[in-house]
Amino acid sequence: MAKFKFEYIWLDGYQPDANLRSKTKILDFDTYDGELDVLPIWSFDGSSTRQAEGRSSDCLLQPVRVYLDPERINGYLVICEVLNPDGTPHPSNTRQLIDDDSDDFWFGYEQEYVLIEDDKPIGFPSKGYPGPQGPYYCAVGHGNVAGREIVERHLDVCLEAGIGMTGVNAEVLLGQWEYQVFGKGAKKSADDLIAARYLMSRICEEYDVFVELHPKPLQGDWNGSGMHVNFSNFEMRELGGKDLFTQICEAFGKTHIEHIEVYGSNNHLRLTGMHETQSIDKFSYGVSDRGASIRIPVTTAQEWKGYLEDRRPASNADPYKVAARIIKTVKSVSLVEA
Repeated sequence: MAKFKFEYIWLDGYQPDANLRSKTKILDFDTYDGELDVLPIWSFDGSSTRQAEGRSSDCLLQPVRVYLDPERINGYLVICEVLNPDGTPHPSNTRQLIDDDSDDFWFGYEQEYVLIEDDKPIGFPSKGYPGPQGPYYCAVGHGNVAGREIVERHLDVCLEAGIGMTGVNAEVLLGQWEYQVFGKGAKKSADDLIAARYLMSRICEEYDVFVELHPKPLQGDWNGSGMHVNFSNFEMRELGGKDLFTQICEAFGKTHIEHIEVYGSNNHLRLTGMHETQSIDKFSYGVSDRGASIRIPVTTAQEWKGYLEDRRPASNADPYKVAARIIKTVKSVSLVEA
């Protein structure tokens, strides 16, 4: 028998932005290779996470996804759904909102974030500001980027864990970075993003750095932080047609308010119509248009097969809510066509 460490990870009940929570469970196994069904449901004090009252404080953690934890001996990361004591989904359990988890839907998340050190973006001078944005996007060299050692370590750890990372890059604001996560199936891709967020926050503990997911971390003439979502289903990838993509984009326009409601808090500070965004009270779509709500990639428009990019979600958005809403809107077009 050997002792294995399982880090149970869940989203708490804080609103409007849930926080990541976790605790370690030690289990004895002769061997363990990522099996989900041998991991027990585990309780926690919901009164300390705004998910229950003190007089009835128990909530349950249901393991739903397991990853290797490369930075711990015999360690694993366990993404969990929160359940009520009777086993029903807790109101804070946004993962259960996804009603289509087939491989038909593919999602790619572009997670932007800012590394904060001593109450300012990492790399900023002790007083004042660096030069205006321009030289920092996808940059290299001292003064143009800061925090690369954290970014590289995070990338390596995520890849070793089995998370579907597809890339990283420095962003427009000094100290701002992005990583991309892709997955087939809405829950898998969102689970991967949650695991990647967890690992980034844990790694930054060692550097005394805070991971800022606010969509407008710095006021003024600076880009905000988004979580652009690339999405497709079988019809979009394989059948295609300009009419199909036009109908999907039009459906997104008709449900613009419903999407914005679940696309993250304080998003109005970012979606101003400037800094590569459309205004929050407007909807638009266009080929290769980064100022639109929905960007149609030029590669998609060449043969009208592929994916779309929703540029509205904020960096602090809940990926489960976002995926559930996108699926609902896309399927409404399919239902009409059927």
